[in-house]
Amino acid sequence: MAKGNSFSAGKNRPARKPSPAHKQGATGTKSRLGDTLRGYIRHHRQVSVATLFRLLGDPVQTLMTSLVIAIALGLPAGLYVAVENLQQLGNRVKDTGQLSVFLKLGAKQAAIDSLQRELSNKPGVENVGYVSPQQALNEFQSVSGFGDVVSLLDENPLPAVLLVSYAENVDIVQLGELKNTLLQQAMVDDVRVDMEWVQRLQAILELGRKLALSLGLALSLGVLLIVGNTIRLAIENRRDEIIVVKLVGGTNAYVRRPFLYTGLWYGVLGGVIAWLVVTVGLVWLDDTVERLAGLYQSNFSLAGLGLRGLASLAAISATLGLLGAAIAVSRHLSALEPR
Repeated sequence: MAKGNSFSAGKNRPARKPSPAHKQGATGTKSRLGDTLRGYIRHHRQVSVATLFRLLGDPVQTLMTSLVIAIALGLPAGLYVAVENLQQLGNRVKDTGQLSVFLKLGAKQAAIDSLQRELSNKPGVENVGYVSPQQALNEFQSVSGFGDVVSLLDENPLPAVLLVSYAENVDIVQLGELKNTLLQQAMVDDVRVDMEWVQRLQAILELGRKLALSLGLALSLGVLLIVGNTIRLAIENRRDEIIVVKLVGGTNAYVRRPFLYTGLWYGVLGGVIAWLVVTVGLVWLDDTVERLAGLYQSNFSLAGLGLRGLASLAAISATLGLLGAAIAVSRHLSALEPR
């Protein structure tokens, strides 16, 4: 098991003596290039495995560093999931629109019928319902719990209402234009567009997306600093080993490779843990959210990151870890030269 020195993972072996057929022409050149490429790939594989076992050999330090990376990535990931779930909730209600047209007290029934027919003939209108003042009062008594108090009133204070229902994929601008037109009529007291709250929700969601992006960028810089500092300490701890490798002919690329894979593995582990944290949090909240949705006769449930989210988080985190390691190595490795 390659657990020890990751520099020794790619220790050079004696080269086989090339046959005479390989010494001449394009065939020999292709063979040498193929051997070089295979050796290069084999060395990367050996160093990556040795580096991983080296990290697993120090589980406390590895877990602490990976947890810090996971927290830095889990915060924007959790905010992103929350925004996407709210978006899913908004999508369920944004396809239909309705206007509630409140008429003034004392409006004549003939005028109400005329307005109802006019609205029914407008493009996109599916239905125009009419709620009389008495129907509105009866509904209020049944749902408000103040039935005894309402019965003491001398007259009905509630107006008649026209409920204008639009077809799916209604244009919110069209609803706004109709609202302004209705408000100009003398018998109309007020108009409420039931889609306005969806517009507010969409604006809040857009703000949430930008906040998640800003937070993600800021914490990504934190991940670079965390990995960079970890790699810097690893370089300092292996200073003598690096100098010895350089004395026997090791190139900077050869010395740099284990540290790059260290940053890569820290990133991968941090991304996986971040995904687990977000997923566990969603599982913990899902039962409560389902009970709350049931109270509103809805089957809404939280959607998680899924396997695609796991792959995305791991890829982003691995890239940040590799980049942080590359910055730290390029900055500190050049100062370690044999004298």
